[in-house]
Amino acid sequence: MTLLTRRGFLAAGVAASAMVQFPRIGMAEPPAIGLRAASRTLDIDGRAASVWGLAGPSGQGLILDPGARFRVDLTNDLPEPTIIHWHGQIPPNAQDGVPDMPMPKLKPGETRSYDYAAIPGTYWMHSHIPKQEMRLLAAPLIVRSASDIAADRQEVVMFLHDFAFKSPEEVMEEIAGGHAPSGHEGMDHGAMPMKQPMAGMDHAGMSGHDMSGMSGMAAMQMDLNDYDWDAYLTNDRTLSDPEVIRVERDGRVLLRVVNAAAATVFWIDTGGVQARLVAVDGQGIQPLTGTRFGIAMAQRLDLEIELPGTGSWPILAIREGARERTGLILATAGAKVPKLTPLADQNAAAFDTDMAQEMRLIASDPLPAREVQTSRALMLGGTMQPYRWTIDDKVWGEHVPVTARSGERVEIMFHNMSMMGHPMHLHGHTFQVVEVNGRRFSGARRDTVYVPPMAMVTVALDAGEAARWMLHCHHMPHLETGMMTEFAITT
Repeated sequence: MTLLTRRGFLAAGVAASAMVQFPRIGMAEPPAIGLRAASRTLDIDGRAASVWGLAGPSGQGLILDPGARFRVDLTNDLPEPTIIHWHGQIPPNAQDGVPDMPMPKLKPGETRSYDYAAIPGTYWMHSHIPKQEMRLLAAPLIVRSASDIAADRQEVVMFLHDFAFKSPEEVMEEIAGGHAPSGHEGMDHGAMPMKQPMAGMDHAGMSGHDMSGMSGMAAMQMDLNDYDWDAYLTNDRTLSDPEVIRVERDGRVLLRVVNAAAATVFWIDTGGVQARLVAVDGQGIQPLTGTRFGIAMAQRLDLEIELPGTGSWPILAIREGARERTGLILATAGAKVPKLTPLADQNAAAFDTDMAQEMRLIASDPLPAREVQTSRALMLGGTMQPYRWTIDDKVWGEHVPVTARSGERVEIMFHNMSMMGHPMHLHGHTFQVVEVNGRRFSGARRDTVYVPPMAMVTVALDAGEAARWMLHCHHMPHLETGMMTEFAITT
């Protein structure tokens, strides 16, 4: 599969046909972009795999040109109802894409129209039914800006998945039944010993170039991976047959990385070429230079890369706490393309256990200073046996909503009391990370923040449309077992 990777691709004159619940004004709009939730077949190391996806006019996913509205007709060609969430975008609540909040799922054969002002940046779209996302019902949603056009650089999408030949139902049964991942290196259930960092060490990495960090949690155990997936994919391909992106000599690349995995945190390793991290979750940050950056489920990274002359440059995504990896290769014409193995030489580190990476991310456009009107602390908890994941010791249906009035400045503190990390995602808003483990700072603006075991992370936001907005962990097995609540806004 060729993903939407080339600059200037898809001059999307996006418009959507009218619909009763989403009325529009005017008669001269261009036709809608058609988007289909449909089955497809992948070749996974020589074995056919039936998965789901989101097919636009030019393949999986959509790219919108600067200033274009998100005007899409979504058709459900699957054999069961579905609903798609436009992750990180801020549509009217009725178009957000959560079952019965407030719109029902699309029945097989049904079409629904969407029309809202798109936010520029690296985003994605996926089913908001966890087992469907585990079947790869997801795709990139890239909204280009005028500055992207002016930058004169090649844009490459790196869309990451974890994949199982077993059905999501079988995967969940194994996880809930105590299935212990092998880790392929004798790791016990993904657990790794946590060691106290050495005094004076730069936790952001050597000379600021390796952001893997070290843990500040002494004598603790954390669960990194609760399932061994059959394959790890970049743009639907494994490292046995990676996508090779042809680039120009001395070319400039904007690498848009999306972690669409159900339950895997990755390290993005640019190897022999330096990268500048310039945005996270579609929001600009003060640039950071390095060769290794972590990315939790549902998060995105924008990396600027200047290629030195001619050659080939593998860009790898390595599973945290393990050796499995996936990736793509940037290569100039005629360059020798290396053969890569699916296993690294050694286990990767755990991701950001002391939040060293997160604390180096500084918003380029921070929220304006305001008095906080509403604050709430949420306790993140859960256990592997029984497999149950909670917010304030409650699962969805028992939850107590976070409440605020539209326009209020709100702070939410996530306190993770479990031994697994949780990428926490809020619908309908961007927020700013403003405190980590008691330290205040002007952190990145995001829509998904990773909260490692025993950590405390506070985010600030201005409450938006008066509606019910989902707030949940983006680890799909955790979400499937109820790790979600809601942000209920009133006028």
